[in-house]
Amino acid sequence: MTVDVEDYFQVSAFEDVLPSEKWDSIELRVDRNTHRLLDLFAEHNVKSTFFTLAWVAKRCPDVIKRIVSEGHELASHGVAHQRLTTMSQEQAKQDIQTSKSILEDISGTEICGYRAPSFSVNENNEWVYDILAELGFKYSSSTYPIDHDLYGVPNWPRFKYTRPEGIVEIPIPTVKNKGKNVGIGGGGYFRLYPYWLSKKRIETFMQQESAPYSFYFHPWEIDPEQPKVKDAAFKSKVRHYINLGRMEGKLISLLSDYRWGTMQDAYDLKFD
Repeated sequence: MTVDVEDYFQVSAFEDVLPSEKWDSIELRVDRNTHRLLDLFAEHNVKSTFFTLAWVAKRCPDVIKRIVSEGHELASHGVAHQRLTTMSQEQAKQDIQTSKSILEDISGTEICGYRAPSFSVNENNEWVYDILAELGFKYSSSTYPIDHDLYGVPNWPRFKYTRPEGIVEIPIPTVKNKGKNVGIGGGGYFRLYPYWLSKKRIETFMQQESAPYSFYFHPWEIDPEQPKVKDAAFKSKVRHYINLGRMEGKLISLLSDYRWGTMQDAYDLKFD
């Protein structure tokens, strides 16, 4: 189980109308939403990996401390959800290094995992793995091997593998359909489909593959009362707001139907 800890106004779909310069003037909702998730996880005996923005960590240190104190894994999601595809190597290194430092200072724990904002690792910026290795990261979950208009590396590996740089990469889960990779890892797909269909897709993955299944979502997805971003593109608004009111119920079913652990536990990541 993984959670990408970011607020509703920090998603890539809204970056043109809500740039980071405006964020400090917007009321935070990520703290209450993440506390709600932690309550749900505790009720269902679930452990999760929280890929967290350092921007959020600085403003919500109590959330970070609770994540760690309740036995979850804390990992990096960068500083302010800037996609790697928009950064130079030096900018990316500074962003990842700063995020690691902030998260470690607040939590008092070592940060071993990283997830690029919007799965923004592709064949044009594989140098990010050199940066991760240099900074002491052990694994990444930054690739989604599907064909998507905003991200995706459909020809890359579908399962956990070790990169030449020494970093373990854990792609978001997919299933094969007529020779094409289909995403089943969570996010908008999970909100769009009825729960029975999502469960069927997960069951198909587990029947066909020997690899663990991982799920990702965001705290804002259980918050149907969040403010509407009126100036965003129509397509972005549809993707963001669809079925928010049903998400918590679906999530509770998901937590009940399967046994969930952190990335390090589920993928048996042993680091010296």
